Amino acid sequence: MYANVKAFKSKLAIFSRQILNKSFTHFPTLATLKEAGAKVKKYSESLDALHGEFCRRFSDFDKIDKSLQLVAYPLSQDPETAPEELQLELIDLQSDPVLKGKFNCLKLNDFYASLSKAAFPRLRQTAQKILALFGSTYVCEQTFSIMNIKPSQPQIQVNRPTPEIHSENRHNKTNSGL
Repeated sequence: MYANVKAFKSKLAIFSRQILNKSFTHFPTLATLKEAGAKVKKYSESLDALHGEFCRRFSDFDKIDKSLQLVAYPLSQDPETAPEELQLELIDLQSDPVLKGKFNCLKLNDFYASLSKAAFPRLRQTAQKILALFGSTYVCEQTFSIMNIKPSQPQIQVNRPTPEIHSENRHNKTNSGL
């Protein structure tokens, strides 16, 4: 998710610069409008405002960017630039071909759960803190995905009349003189 936010912020900056230079490559419909050239400053300012709002709302992630990168890509991190308490564990991780294979095959949370508590306590703890930030997002996405794919059974049963309801309706109609 964080990678998508970073990418979108970068795209907003590019869009703003390109529109200001009257380059509408990414906005072909805008390029067809006659007044587009006259309003480039307005469009660019709107994109800059949106970029600023994204930066403001996601500023907390910028503060932990190094930790996010370390957890997401531990095999490509330079141990020298990692926090000192993680350097030796990071070297051990990067030197182990079995763990490299696991990293490439497993989901990120499963990979960190598979690490030895004794050999990688600090790396596991760092990963838990970072992954916990995104856990609820993942659960929500999975829940909504399941809901969109498969309608729930109770909804189907509520919409389908049952034989008991039909017999009650017939009984009420005959007793009410209809």
